[in-house]
This record gives sequence, C-alpha cells and structure tokens, in this order.
Amino acid sequence: MIASSILTGSLLLAAGCGAGHSTATTGTATADSPSRPVSHTVAPRDEPTQGPKPTKPQGHTDNPRKVRWLTAKPSKDGRSLRITWWSGVEPCTVLDRVTVRETSKRVTVTLWEGPSAKAKNMACIAIAIQKVTTVKLKAPLGNRKIVDGAKP
Repeated sequence: MIASSILTGSLLLAAGCGAGHSTATTGTATADSPSRPVSHTVAPRDEPTQGPKPTKPQGHTDNPRKVRWLTAKPSKDGRSLRITWWSGVEPCTVLDRVTVRETSKRVTVTLWEGPSAKAKNMACIAIAIQKVTTVKLKAPLGNRKIVDGAKP
C-alpha cells in the first residue's frame, strides 16, 4: 500500500513538472509561451574606445616601481615621444614619474608607477587600462634607439 502510494505520488509529480512548458515542436502554444520557437542571440557588447587615457606624472606615490611600456612613438619633429602602456585604475595605480636618459646612441625611457596616498584603506579593482604620456627630449631623436628602462 505504501509503495503504491509513493509510486502514484511520483507519477503525479512527474506529470505536473511538464505542465505549462512550450510545446513548440508540435506547433501548439501554451499560455506562457509562443507558438513558434524563439531564437535569441546575445551579441558581444562593443564598448566605445577612446584610445589610451592621457596621463601626466603626479609624483608622491608609495613605493613606485618600474613599469614596462608597449610603444614609444616619436613626434614628427623627433623632439618628443608618446609612450603607451598597460596600467591599473587611479588612485590605486598612478604614474609617479618618467625618467629619460639620453646618449648619442640611445634614449632610455623608464616609467615609474605606484599607489597614490589617496588609495590607503581603499579597495582596488584589478582591471587593466591603457594609458599614454608624452615626454620631451633634450635633443631630436634622430637615429637613436628607444629603449624601455623597465626591461632587464
């Protein structure tokens, strides 16, 4: 008797679970679904790109460290370099300073970043953003090689 009651209850439960679902494969509709299958594709969002964020050295960061850059593009007259690199969000990651060492054969550019004093006791998200800064040279670049000072 108990076994048959459990079996009957299980069958009723199983039958009830299917009620109210779409029967689109047979061409009929229920109250909560359309008569035809619905296709829904989510396209990836294209975020507007504005290019790298222009950044100026702010100084006064805590324990600044060397950061590698991606590109160093000279201006048309060769008197400045546009440096692009990956960084974090401010005030957690701030450009402290840029050092430029010029010789007759090369120009070594080193970026220094660290957290701002404003970032104390602040939660910092780990997201990468591209930044760009411009450095002026003492002499036009000419044929000199541009070197990343953060690379060993």
